[in-house]
Amino acid sequence: MVVNGAPERREVESFLTLAEELHFGRTAERLHVSTAQVSQTIRKLERHVGVPLFARTSRRVELTPAGRRLLADLGPAWSAVEAAFGKAIEAGRGVTGTLRVAFGDAAGGQLLAGVAELFRRRQPGCRVEFREVRPAEVLPWLRDGEVDVVLAGLPLDGPGLVTGPVLVRELRFLAVAAGHPFARRESVPAADLARVTVLRCALPDPWLDEHAPAAVTRPAAGLQELLTSAGAGEGVLPVGAHIRRYYPRPDLAYVPFGDAPRLEWGLVWRADATTARVRAFTEAAAELVREPA
Repeated sequence: MVVNGAPERREVESFLTLAEELHFGRTAERLHVSTAQVSQTIRKLERHVGVPLFARTSRRVELTPAGRRLLADLGPAWSAVEAAFGKAIEAGRGVTGTLRVAFGDAAGGQLLAGVAELFRRRQPGCRVEFREVRPAEVLPWLRDGEVDVVLAGLPLDGPGLVTGPVLVRELRFLAVAAGHPFARRESVPAADLARVTVLRCALPDPWLDEHAPAAVTRPAAGLQELLTSAGAGEGVLPVGAHIRRYYPRPDLAYVPFGDAPRLEWGLVWRADATTARVRAFTEAAAELVREPA
């Protein structure tokens, strides 16, 4: 049923999900319906709008110009509606339940443990569950609702993601094999990355994209695997300053960059999952890092 010319909630959710996935099967899985139901719902919405919103072929699905305009206009507004209802529900219930937070390494885990301690004192009715995430899993876990909040390097861009305040800024270092020529230097200029094989994880890093566009990406690799590859001389690995403290290894040397901007870290979550738990945890994190060390 259409009320006052507006589409049903199901039609809006189907459109936004298909616009993100561009695949009817994956859209159906996320919405817990059949592929045929998704197709019928989209056709109904297109009849209501009066123009095709998706161009379909046997191999791919793409947004039409009209579909792109609708997505640009509808996406932020729908996220705001979802967030408003979420706030109303959480306000009635209080901050309860379980908040699932993810981190990628030991330093991140220690920081989140400190945030969780402050958060629990304020919200004793809410439990915090920690999850360790590999770089390649960060965006899928957020998208699929595996976790509520991730501590990640910034910027972390993606459809419908929200980034909290910067919690940590740190110098960039280069992890190199102990016998590598760079290991004897006091610092390494970013321009020298063009002379060596650079290893990287799957997460975006605009600075690294600019200075090492040919870097070897290891999508499924975790931090320890990347450090081991660097120690074996397979390449050099750009890291944050905390890595040399938490992961000292005899096969590695950590050399600072002489001209690189600092790495930034913060909490990231889905806009449509902005609950009272997430807001309270983000506020606790911001307050914790403001306190004297």
